[in-house]
Amino acid sequence: MIDSHAHLDSPRYDEDRSALLERAWAAGVRQILSIGIGEGPDTMQQALEISRQFAGHPGIPKIWASAGVHPHEARFADDAAYSKLDRLLQQPEVLACGEIGLDYFYDHSPRDIQQQVFTRQMEIAAARKKPVIIHCRPSQNSTDAWDDTLEMLETQWARNNLGGILHCFTGEWRHAREAMDLGFLISFAGNITFPKAQAIRDVAAVVPLDRMLIETDAPFLAPVPNRGRRNEPAWVKQVAEKIGEMRNLPAEQVAARTTDNFSAFFGTEIAA
Repeated sequence: MIDSHAHLDSPRYDEDRSALLERAWAAGVRQILSIGIGEGPDTMQQALEISRQFAGHPGIPKIWASAGVHPHEARFADDAAYSKLDRLLQQPEVLACGEIGLDYFYDHSPRDIQQQVFTRQMEIAAARKKPVIIHCRPSQNSTDAWDDTLEMLETQWARNNLGGILHCFTGEWRHAREAMDLGFLISFAGNITFPKAQAIRDVAAVVPLDRMLIETDAPFLAPVPNRGRRNEPAWVKQVAEKIGEMRNLPAEQVAARTTDNFSAFFGTEIAA
């Protein structure tokens, strides 16, 4: 299996990161994409540092990295942050720019600033020929951020033919369909197991399996029956199990297909 989105640099892992990675390997996780947003632009390099720290360690998954400025911290993006992002995207372990996008739920950064920073990061990613990992959270009872995100991707990103990932998908089927038309993969996280997440399950039931990824978004969104606990990459297996249950497929088939999707999209080798 591949956990396509985990925040391995979270300080919540500082005491047992090695043991956590060993548990992931024991659960069948062979690769992890460690998301490089840190606590803001000043620490977006930490995912890459972790990738290099654990490179080649036996019994630990291969760790890839990303880099980007999360919409929560968009107000802190400046020329230094953009230069840093550009340097990070040139590193071979860094597969993508992200997670970037729009968050209208918390509005930690003004929406116009979020959109400006999103645009600038797409420009940097395009120049470095790296796909983007999208964070999108709309305001309550709305699709506003999803609608704006898809419009920006269509008008500012699609022409690059680089695609990307809609991480922790919570939108409607029309958003998933539009994104797939733009070359995106749709990734589902542990919240797909939550009792009130039927709308997400409805979309996951119809997204083609060859356009799907699974993730934990660890340390957040621990799947049932571990909901409320600190999430970890080993529990991506429960996401595969839930999708398999919904689609009447063995979890192993879901895990294998999403692993193939990740490796084909990023051009990485599948670890044994």
